[in-house]
Amino acid sequence: MKYLLAVMTATASFSTYAQVQAWETWSDQSRLLSPVEEIILRERPPLPLHIEVDSSKRYQQMVGFGANISDASAWLIQNRLNAQQRTALMEDLFGRASGIGLSFTRLTIGASDFSHTHYSLDDVPIGQTDYALKKFSIAPMRADVLPVVKDALRINPQLKVIASPWSAPAWMKSNGHLYQGTLRPEAYGVFAKYLERYVDAMEAEGVPIYALTLQNEPHFEPPDYPGMRLDPSMRAKIIRQHLGPRLAKRKKVVRILDWDHNWDEPEAPIQTLMDPVARRFISGVAWHCYAGDVSAQTLVHKVAPEKETYFTECSGGEWKPHWAETLPWFMRHLIIGTTRGWAKGVLLWNIALDENHGPHLGGCNDCRGVVTIDSKTGEVKRNLDYYALAHASRFVRPGAYRIESGTGLNQIETVAFQNSDDQSVVLIVLNASDAERKFSVRAGSKTFEHSMPGASAATFVWPAVQ
Repeated sequence: MKYLLAVMTATASFSTYAQVQAWETWSDQSRLLSPVEEIILRERPPLPLHIEVDSSKRYQQMVGFGANISDASAWLIQNRLNAQQRTALMEDLFGRASGIGLSFTRLTIGASDFSHTHYSLDDVPIGQTDYALKKFSIAPMRADVLPVVKDALRINPQLKVIASPWSAPAWMKSNGHLYQGTLRPEAYGVFAKYLERYVDAMEAEGVPIYALTLQNEPHFEPPDYPGMRLDPSMRAKIIRQHLGPRLAKRKKVVRILDWDHNWDEPEAPIQTLMDPVARRFISGVAWHCYAGDVSAQTLVHKVAPEKETYFTECSGGEWKPHWAETLPWFMRHLIIGTTRGWAKGVLLWNIALDENHGPHLGGCNDCRGVVTIDSKTGEVKRNLDYYALAHASRFVRPGAYRIESGTGLNQIETVAFQNSDDQSVVLIVLNASDAERKFSVRAGSKTFEHSMPGASAATFVWPAVQ
């Protein structure tokens, strides 16, 4: 792709000539992560609309940006792309030299609504149980999910993988079904063992699990796809008595993340964290976007500043198809808001869906993937979600620190990072207004100026030392 060659060339040149490089996406789609002509750093006074970037003020260290490799996504990549198409897409998504460098992903432990069938990793006939987990198997993942995630790890060995169950096996639950219900108290221990068996099985396949969430969306019981209610006291007990001690004995750290649900109930993860024993085993809190406001992340961070923050799911869809509305929302909330709200990692939902918003079984009928794969031709369409992610993932590397930047002035919103390898500074800017805005940015000891049209996003990169 021409723009990626331009990205590579420009990235090489800024380290040589100490100039700012920039890439823009406009809501009219005339520019899509397109390189901007070189921006000159000069000694000059700031404009009335001015952004200060201060690399001396450091915040969280980043794991990365990415999207979920759902069953549906993996199936499409494996079965609706030929070898050449598959290689090109995977290199584009996970490669850094020629792609957007996604470094964070999430897998489902068993089925979600974006699966062809609904299953767990230990299904037995109705009326039977399997407390010894003799029927446990990751066989449902072998055809599609494992090949895709292994390929992603081959392309980007820094890729961090987290995993979440949508439901425990039906025989562990109060209603004996993958849909709705809750975990029976006598199954708390075997459910923790089930999750650890998953970690062991994936590690044996060469897929290390960076973190687990105990349950996807634990306050939602969907009627037509796997789900399970686990209130804060239940989660605390399972973590305190079972999962926490089990994972603590492992040589390789596997983080436990609580919540994995929406911004509208910050009191829920706070309640779990109030259990003093469970709190010791909980590494952080994971969030979704479908209700509430991103400010909930900061609220919980203030209560438990020693705990990490992750953003693990949000989907675009046909309910918001217009770029002029949706690009600013994505950038404001999912790229800028989540990271200013302490997120170390940011994930969108399905990395790929087809032209019919699937394949899926129950759940969302009009969700959009980061890319759309034509189920007949294998043609790949890069969606708004792709470009929003790329404005961060292509330039903010794993290990980067979020640093201080001014924001919220005249609807100009920002977030800034400093990469830990080459010390480059990355500034992501959203013009959320309807009108063009001209602003200045202080980069080290000098300043640059730039204009952005309404409803547009830009990423600026420069060397930290001028």
